[in-house]
Amino acid sequence: MTQAPPKHTPVMQQYLRIKAEHPDRLVFYRMGDFYELFYDDAEKAARLLDITLTQRGKSGGAPIPMAGVPYHAAESYLAKLVRLGESVAICEQIGDPASSKGPVERKVVRIVTPGTVSDEALMEERRDNLLAALYRSGEQLALAWLDLTGGRFHATEPEDEQALRAELQRLQPAELLLPENLAFDPSSWIDGGITRRPEWHFDLDLAERLLCGQFDVRDLGGFGLEDHPLAVIAAGALLEYLQETQQAALPHITGIRLERRDEALVIDAATRRNLELDQAVSGRTEHSLAGLLDRCATAMGSRLLRRWINRPLRDRAAVEARH
Repeated sequence: MTQAPPKHTPVMQQYLRIKAEHPDRLVFYRMGDFYELFYDDAEKAARLLDITLTQRGKSGGAPIPMAGVPYHAAESYLAKLVRLGESVAICEQIGDPASSKGPVERKVVRIVTPGTVSDEALMEERRDNLLAALYRSGEQLALAWLDLTGGRFHATEPEDEQALRAELQRLQPAELLLPENLAFDPSSWIDGGITRRPEWHFDLDLAERLLCGQFDVRDLGGFGLEDHPLAVIAAGALLEYLQETQQAALPHITGIRLERRDEALVIDAATRRNLELDQAVSGRTEHSLAGLLDRCATAMGSRLLRRWINRPLRDRAAVEARH
């Protein structure tokens, strides 16, 4: 008679259920004063964070690879993982250990991704940390992007791939969302990571419902999006991802602005690089135009200055109004 394979322990069963919901993210699983990682997550975290990989006990008849980081020092480890382009699901104990029968109830309460970081400790303070979404239908393109900390939500429809490349290199999003079946790959144009999302997340009806619900409006006409369905789709996919990862209300995101091509100079990638607007050819930011001009008293001011430099307006009155 064939022997049945050993079963996983109750704790590992709980962990594996949670991990199955976040297959592409590292899971920080709270156990006492530590966030533990298991199996492939543990091996990956040990390599990326230079922490010890151990084995503790057995589950399913095999040793459990394991690595952990202290709860009180988790932010520094998260910052390193985000800089490396990783996403992390934070799983906390929400049950009462005293009254729990079996493993304490746990759930994912927060998902940290490169584009949805909002904690100052995890961000480069003088640069915008942007989440972007790209949608393509035939030769038509749309790009939406959001600064989660400031609530700035923008969209545009580049006229071709060259214009799209210029926009992406201007914005340099920390994370770019793409439909999973889109063969087009702009990853070489940005320093941030690419996240593939299910095709059904890029749906016009869904996008309109999500955006109208977020902005508490009946339609998107007041934002100038009535004749820009592709921009609506990109913005809706971005908002859906944001709601999934933040798992909380986002009251500071109250609208979206459509950026039009004739508002500003379009600077192509080669020109942007040669002008050294915010990064010198050497890679040093302090030797760039933004670095030399930046005498701002606050990080917020520095981020605004870089946005102005990277998108020179055509309207002289608007430029003079800044001063």
